[in-house]
Amino acid sequence: MANSARVTGIGRVLIVVYGFLALAATGRSAVQILTKFDEAPLAYSLSALAAVVYIVATVALVAPGRSAASHTAWYRVAWGTITFELLGVIVIGVLSLADPELFPHDTVWSVFGRGYVFVPLILPVLGMVWLAKHRPRSTSPAAASAAQRTA
Repeated sequence: MANSARVTGIGRVLIVVYGFLALAATGRSAVQILTKFDEAPLAYSLSALAAVVYIVATVALVAPGRSAASHTAWYRVAWGTITFELLGVIVIGVLSLADPELFPHDTVWSVFGRGYVFVPLILPVLGMVWLAKHRPRSTSPAAASAAQRTA
């Protein structure tokens, strides 16, 4: 969670995969909603919601943090969207298996992201691990003092 010029390694891979899923889910949901929304409105609406989540997560991961406050705010947005994503994948995954009639057509998160080779299930976990290891540094005197005490 930093300026994209400073993100390296697995962070860059996460951003690329989130960007890819944002594009894929947006395209899929747009086609579904425009061509056959009446066939499965819940499933297609959930695909659109997944697209929005992936877009916001991607932006939050690459958003420049010129100030500590901005960096912290985008970090929180990233955590929120990735947490929502994981809960969505789990809930929709379970529901799509328990009651297949509820989802007559697949969503991005159906059967835990099966249509996307389970990337929607694995990605938020990796994103959370990466975010936990890349917490923004606080510049407040109280935070600096606390960091010194724990070091």
